[in-house]
Amino acid sequence: MSVNWVMLSDTEGFVRLPGERILYSSPPRTTLALQSSNSPSGAPPVSLSSSSGHAFLTNQRIVYLPASPVPALKSFSAPILNLHDTHVSAPFFGPNTWRASVQPVPGGGLSSAQSVIELKMIFKDGGAFDFHSNFERIKERIRQAVDVARESGQIVGDGSATGRGGVGLSGINLAAIDLEQLPAYEEARNAPAPSLVPPLVSLATDEPPQSGQHASVGSEDASEGLGSPTEASPPENSAPSEPPPGYEEVQRASVAMALENRIG
Repeated sequence: MSVNWVMLSDTEGFVRLPGERILYSSPPRTTLALQSSNSPSGAPPVSLSSSSGHAFLTNQRIVYLPASPVPALKSFSAPILNLHDTHVSAPFFGPNTWRASVQPVPGGGLSSAQSVIELKMIFKDGGAFDFHSNFERIKERIRQAVDVARESGQIVGDGSATGRGGVGLSGINLAAIDLEQLPAYEEARNAPAPSLVPPLVSLATDEPPQSGQHASVGSEDASEGLGSPTEASPPENSAPSEPPPGYEEVQRASVAMALENRIG
């Protein structure tokens, strides 16, 4: 984290670092507040604020430029991996607030005795959740790149610019990290669902069977396709070849009833 160390530009707001890309820019009425918590003895407390300005999220850091800069706060920036415990507070009344705990960067314009600075940005015109979701996505991709670089011996430490056992991200090409968001899964629409049940063959004819004859099972085409019993041996566990007891009486009764209903 650094104060008044961002190189300003009259045309683009601030000068980009090598390979830096702006991925999100907040509405103009975004506030910033920096407050030290539990300052050690002898260290001056930190209390800086701006009532309006722009917050930028890049692939390397966050940058804040006040709309009305003052000598104490002309700019603010912090590397992505130096921001911890980030979350959005959504009150019942009032705009949403993005909060984070920031580890100051050595030589960043603040006393080295300050270990943690509380950061609060109020998005008066909206955008807090968009800022937060983009920030978390970028931070996750940078962490993955740090893990790969550390396992291969390119860097040591956790990648933060706080001097905690490493040299920050100097050994990682941040411009080569893929920060594109994966497309959301969408279920296929207007596509017929595959049928798991084969089509049934009609087992009934339009005309009722004549009296004294058994009901015909299947059409002539179906009987020709199935073949005669002498041409193919029945499979194992097949249905019995003879009708059950009383089958003919029940069949004749049903046929007679059908004829009475048609005549009546």
